[in-house]
Amino acid sequence: MKPQGFLYPCSIFLAILFFFSTSPVASQEVEDEKEFSYEIGSETGPERWGELHEEWSACGKGKLQSPIDLSDERVQVLHQSGPLRSSYHPADAVMKNRGHDIEIKWENQTGGVWINGTKYVLKQLHWHSPSEHTINGRRYSLELHMVHQSADEKIAVVGILYKIGRPDPFLAKMEDYIKKMEDMEESEEEKLGLVDPRDVKKGSRKYYRYMGSLTTPPCTEGVVWTIIRKVRTVAKQQVNLLREAVHDHAEKNARPLQLINDRSLGLYRPRKIRS
Repeated sequence: MKPQGFLYPCSIFLAILFFFSTSPVASQEVEDEKEFSYEIGSETGPERWGELHEEWSACGKGKLQSPIDLSDERVQVLHQSGPLRSSYHPADAVMKNRGHDIEIKWENQTGGVWINGTKYVLKQLHWHSPSEHTINGRRYSLELHMVHQSADEKIAVVGILYKIGRPDPFLAKMEDYIKKMEDMEESEEEKLGLVDPRDVKKGSRKYYRYMGSLTTPPCTEGVVWTIIRKVRTVAKQQVNLLREAVHDHAEKNARPLQLINDRSLGLYRPRKIRS
């Protein structure tokens, strides 16, 4: 019996194809989040999402759902994936309270990322607290999702996890706008002017990669997930501000962990250069 992390060369090849051969994701995240909640055991809670609307059935029946635990026991090191290639520039953006999270949405082209030769343009970002993904079973205080879309409507999400510590510089720039969200209707948008995605610091070239889904209804599968390995820091006050700004006053807006179902989990890290 082979160790759990061992894969034959053919299996590695198939795993790589699995990571990148995605079908188009036609459904975006639900903008109006009044119809579902994060309250476990409620009529609209996470375990019921798949029953609320026919088009949300993947939330209950899907086999490639997100988030998952990023466990060292399952990871395969993928040197050949290469560093995450990105190119961003400032563009006009707006901030919106979607009812369960705060979203920043770009109105113009602001650049994006390239995965396996396909360009995914950055559309929006938002926050979840506590984190949705875990690393070796540990849940962190906050998770940022940068949602990208390709020309043929495939979705790629770059996720960054945060623990309590020094304030996050990007959130610090947005704090005054986030405070305004408390007094605005959920359909209203606050113009931010130029927002530079490069202000969102990643801090590491290491990342996890797997195939998953949107973490809110309709939970559409075929999403390429890239989770930055380095856990950054955020001030507790910043996390509290994000939670207080949303209108539902929920204690959390993180979907519970989903079954991995034998999916491959890759970890890219640069090769060490021997002197």
